[in-house]
Amino acid sequence: MATVTYDALTRDDVLATVTDWRDKGRRTAIATVIGTWGSSPRPVGSQLGIDDAGNLVGSVSGGCIEGAVAREALEVMDQGQPRVLEFGVSNEQAWEVGLACGGTVRVFVERVED
Repeated sequence: MATVTYDALTRDDVLATVTDWRDKGRRTAIATVIGTWGSSPRPVGSQLGIDDAGNLVGSVSGGCIEGAVAREALEVMDQGQPRVLEFGVSNEQAWEVGLACGGTVRVFVERVED
């Protein structure tokens, strides 16, 4: 598996960057926040672009789940089957780590086709 790195471009650059990666012959995927509940660092519609070298652009979580989403995206690139991921923190777990409340984020991951 590729090493995941973070490219700190703005959200508006996600599609342009993924298109550039595709034009350079890289396999790519897009992850999109499709639902949230409670505390969520990124709103519905936020996107993360991933290439087959593990490079990232954009964000679906402010960093806390990007690695897991990138690993899933690499599998989606290989297998071609999109998937929905769900990540959550209960209110009790949130309090233990210093957050005001818990939350859930659902992310749709799909391979970008030629």
